[in-house]
Amino acid sequence: MPEAGDSVSNALVQSFGIGVRQLREAQRWSQERLAENSNLNRSYIGEIERGSVVASLVTIEKLASALQLTPSALVTRGEAISQMNLVRGIKLMAIAC
Repeated sequence: MPEAGDSVSNALVQSFGIGVRQLREAQRWSQERLAENSNLNRSYIGEIERGSVVASLVTIEKLASALQLTPSALVTRGEAISQMNLVRGIKLMAIAC
């Protein structure tokens, strides 16, 4: 049975992936180019961006380095996206009530 924290964790994984994709697109890079620059597999980049895998700390460090960020800045971006989505959800619930 899933725990209450699971939905928060899944939201962060999804939001982290969105953040990676946004930063990659801002550089006008393909997934292949990000993969080359971070020494990761292109299909793995796609899985991260879709939120279907949880990136390890080593992977976060590789991605951050390729994107010229600190690992903490990359994770913080994912957290910010997750918080924005949470606020949007609360506002939508308030409108629906």
